[in-house]
Amino acid sequence: MSTEHQQYSTENQADAIRRYAEARGIEIVRTYTDHGKSGVTIHGRDGLQALLQDVESGQADFNTILVYDVSRWGRFQDPDEAGYYEHICKKASITIQYCAEQFENDGSPIANIVKDVKRMMAGEYSRELSVKVFAGQCRLIERGCRQGGAAGFGLRRQLIDIGGNPKNLLQRGQQKSIQTDRVILVPGPEEEVGIVRWIYGAFVEGGRTEREIAAELNANGIWTDLGRAWTRGTVHQVLINPKYAGDNVWNRTSSKITEKPHRNRPEFWVRADDAFEAVVDRALFNAAQAIVQDRSQRLSNDEMLAALSSLLKARGQLSGLIIDEAEGLPSSSAYQYRFGSLLRAYELVGFTPDRDYGYVETNRALRRMYPDIVASVIAGIEAGGGSVVQDPETDLLKVNSELLLSIIIGRRTETAAGSARWHLRLDAGLVPDLTVAVRMAEGNLVPLDYYILPGIDMAEPRIRFEQHNEGGLDAYRFDDLGALYDLTGRVPLKEVA
Repeated sequence: MSTEHQQYSTENQADAIRRYAEARGIEIVRTYTDHGKSGVTIHGRDGLQALLQDVESGQADFNTILVYDVSRWGRFQDPDEAGYYEHICKKASITIQYCAEQFENDGSPIANIVKDVKRMMAGEYSRELSVKVFAGQCRLIERGCRQGGAAGFGLRRQLIDIGGNPKNLLQRGQQKSIQTDRVILVPGPEEEVGIVRWIYGAFVEGGRTEREIAAELNANGIWTDLGRAWTRGTVHQVLINPKYAGDNVWNRTSSKITEKPHRNRPEFWVRADDAFEAVVDRALFNAAQAIVQDRSQRLSNDEMLAALSSLLKARGQLSGLIIDEAEGLPSSSAYQYRFGSLLRAYELVGFTPDRDYGYVETNRALRRMYPDIVASVIAGIEAGGGSVVQDPETDLLKVNSELLLSIIIGRRTETAAGSARWHLRLDAGLVPDLTVAVRMAEGNLVPLDYYILPGIDMAEPRIRFEQHNEGGLDAYRFDDLGALYDLTGRVPLKEVA
């Protein structure tokens, strides 16, 4: 299912296919559905994968496959991929019929030409949509709108309407619920703003290091926006983030269709200077950047690696936290930018972690994804007439003033034999009534499916999921969250009557 057009809802597709089958005397014996999945890749499309597996294994109890139209078979960026999957079916003597197309898929030259053109158009649609979405996000950045992420210490997220009029401040974890609303950054409480200015002054004019600044903040009982103690790394992030000078910067990392996320060079960043009200003076911010850049630019690649090697000898191991807390060493982000990743830098100095730390980058991406998933759940509940209040401390959702809902994301891993596994830790201490467990698909870029777990039935704080689980657990599995939205929906009494 694609979500951009109502005609592509699974219900409407099923109706059209049913009418097509009835008109031709075809009996429908089995249905394969990929609800809400992207068609640009076969990964995450369990329905299509199951269909092809049944066909190749000889277990298929059908001799034709009915598809709504060519784009529902897939919007693959390589049209030959769609042809390959169709060829698998033909080899098994199973035909494919496209119900909403104006041609018969009979293998004739005309049908093949039209089908190839349709396949290319389907892939091109996704590319064009990606370009349009990127252009729209760029325009919003240039207008000073925030594209996700926490505000940070000394700043707050301000909700504005379509006319630019301020509404309310968003608390941590809250998301906008009206599509036309936008979010900008504004200075936070005067006390926090003063602390940010003091940090810059102590660094630039006082010549103090990040570690010294962090120590004084902690000694005075001043905590970060997350309620934690300051470290060299957290002070460093305040000093280098352009949002404190009022600049809106985006696209530092990106991923195109079917590509993995990667870091972009500064010339590809999208930025709008003076988009927000500045917390620190521009000259003071630029002076801080000059100090930081001079400190790192004077080191060559060999010198950076030599410093990292010395740190490894002194500490016996390496991590991003160890690097960020080391005095006189470039930050972990500097190593990531210079060498592509921390793991690559580790490799160059001969350090092999005790375990595969590639999961760290995945976890970071999932943390960035979490607010969007929560916002989607909130929007789905509200669209059904329910009400939602999010606790900024715990992220629990209170639905209809009666139901506590927790949302957790399960990272997909693989065993040595290649079997998929998901290990999830429930928010047992928060005692939610329901937990929505989101299992990520291969690559951990999009959700695979959802488990709606009642707290009363979850005795263990941790659950290990396999691809297919025993009936007691898979009874809570859903392809989408429609069941949750139906459960939490509210209907006026008059309508019920």
